[in-house]
Amino acid sequence: MRCPQCGFEAIANAAFWSRCGARMMTPRPETKHEYALTRILPSWWHFARGLTLVAIIFAAGLFEITAPHGNRRIGLLLIALAAAIMGLVHLARRYISWSLTSDRLIERRGLLSSRRREMELADVRSIEVNRSLMQRIMGLGDVGIASAASADFMIRMLNIPDPERVAEILRQARLKRLA
Repeated sequence: MRCPQCGFEAIANAAFWSRCGARMMTPRPETKHEYALTRILPSWWHFARGLTLVAIIFAAGLFEITAPHGNRRIGLLLIALAAAIMGLVHLARRYISWSLTSDRLIERRGLLSSRRREMELADVRSIEVNRSLMQRIMGLGDVGIASAASADFMIRMLNIPDPERVAEILRQARLKRLA
């Protein structure tokens, strides 16, 4: 390669021309942009206790309203309480999420006080899928991702739909990241 200023031939792998001291043109590194792959929310089954409580309170409210000697105010109050609990369950589901991007896995939890944990895909040591009998029947499972950066750092996704697919997306993203 010849220098455009002095016309001198360059030494292999040199950063500067030896005769004039001008910097050799080096190509700019390719900029990589992070992009979202998927967002994962827990299943409604994760909140089965709260939903069962809503159903029981709602049924008690309906019974109070429709019973011949029932108190309509108490019935309406119970139905309003069931609606409020249902709203809280919905909010709790919306404020637990895991986002998988091309570079990292991000866990977000909380409404009033929030917690955010991130794990670089290059630091993923292992991915394990656990499914109980009931989870298998409902098509759910738990995915645990262990970090190579720390022995006790682990992100657990509990009661998510189709955990095998999520684990495979994680594996593919990790392999693409390492390549």
